[in-house]
Amino acid sequence: MCYGMGLRVSEVVKLKVGDIDSHDRYILIASAKGKKDRYIPLPESVLGLLRQYYRIYKPKGFLFEGACGGAFSKSSVQAVFRNAMKPASIRKKAGVHGLRHSYATPLLESGGDIRFIQELLEHNSIKPPKFTHRTGIK
Repeated sequence: MCYGMGLRVSEVVKLKVGDIDSHDRYILIASAKGKKDRYIPLPESVLGLLRQYYRIYKPKGFLFEGACGGAFSKSSVQAVFRNAMKPASIRKKAGVHGLRHSYATPLLESGGDIRFIQELLEHNSIKPPKFTHRTGIK
């Protein structure tokens, strides 16, 4: 969901089954950053995976439920990501948030409009963040 749709981890863990419209192929991201709702197109590739997931796990409320019910935690998603990197022999330091930005790369490379991509990702600016020369901190 982070890579296939450019979602934030916080948005993925808040998704509810009712937020998905498989017929019209969009997902409602309720109370996203800035407490605004937005709709994201649901790619066919992600829809197929979601259907498989739903058949196996049959979630009731949240799309991704924790072991004790309720929403899956952001830290659990990050731990699953880190653990998946090991058998894939990925040694580069990376986080789940990087998948969100990787979503934009093929869109840009295939000629997608940068303003549309900016809107999909809910970025205020297309400029990269500024870093100080010594610390690397904004």
